[in-house]
Amino acid sequence: MSVAAIEVVDLVKRYTSRAAAVTALDGVSLRIEQGEFFGLLGPNGAGKTTLISIVAGLARASGGRATVLGYDVVSAYRAARLQLGVVPQELVFDPFFSVRETLRIQSGYFGIRDNDAWIDEVMAALDLSNKADANMRTLSGGMKRRVLVAQALVHRPPVIILDEPTAGVDVELRQTLWAFVRRLNREGHTIVLTTHYLEEAQALCGRIAMLKAGRLIALDETRNLLQRLSGLRLALRFRGALPAALDAAVIERADGYAVLRLARVDEVEATLAALRHQGVVLEDLEVGHADLEDVFLQLMAEDRPRIAA
Repeated sequence: MSVAAIEVVDLVKRYTSRAAAVTALDGVSLRIEQGEFFGLLGPNGAGKTTLISIVAGLARASGGRATVLGYDVVSAYRAARLQLGVVPQELVFDPFFSVRETLRIQSGYFGIRDNDAWIDEVMAALDLSNKADANMRTLSGGMKRRVLVAQALVHRPPVIILDEPTAGVDVELRQTLWAFVRRLNREGHTIVLTTHYLEEAQALCGRIAMLKAGRLIALDETRNLLQRLSGLRLALRFRGALPAALDAAVIERADGYAVLRLARVDEVEATLAALRHQGVVLEDLEVGHADLEDVFLQLMAEDRPRIAA
């Protein structure tokens, strides 16, 4: 078996204070292969950023171990960190330098000199070339986000972690970023993505892990998650009150709007009959295959994990 891009085994992280003890990660184990485009999903507080921080050497695990391309993130920290490029959620930048200077300094952190050719290529790919000499503090939030991505890539890391890279950015940046990241993945780079935009994860990731309250509750190929768990999605706009018998099927609800998850096609007519019997007036409906968001909501509502064998 080849060396994993990232492997975590029985990873535990606890935070303690006088007031309380919090378990951010509770025995998480997973293996991400080289060359994968891998999704790490979960609600806020699920443990995603804690897991990334441990893998990047920014936090120390309370138990278990983590490796990057076979290098232990504690005992071989320097070697592990050299394999890794991390794009953080927060917009962290030095206001005293231009974009090009920032990327040159970042190259120096990894012991790389005369890196301008690659810096130029990265800036061009992220549409930053015309901002190369602009001071960082003058950039918009979206441009600063592009610089964070460029900083993570200046040392050509084989493993790239993107932690909510498109949070709060415009459509143009998303398209530019994903085109470049797809190219890197085709060239052999391993990509690990966390995002709340589940349509991005569905379109990009070949395999997905889901965390809930610090525990791994799902790990499988994206297509398998959709096939095994999703069923049908029935979206309704209506006047009236939904029958209580349908409550278990509701995965999204608002005033006059609901989305139901149905297991089979023949449940559609039974659902519509129940609505008619209740006196609900339908204004619109749409039936389709459930997407990753529906799967996500279903798994978060369940108690038992759905880990693939």
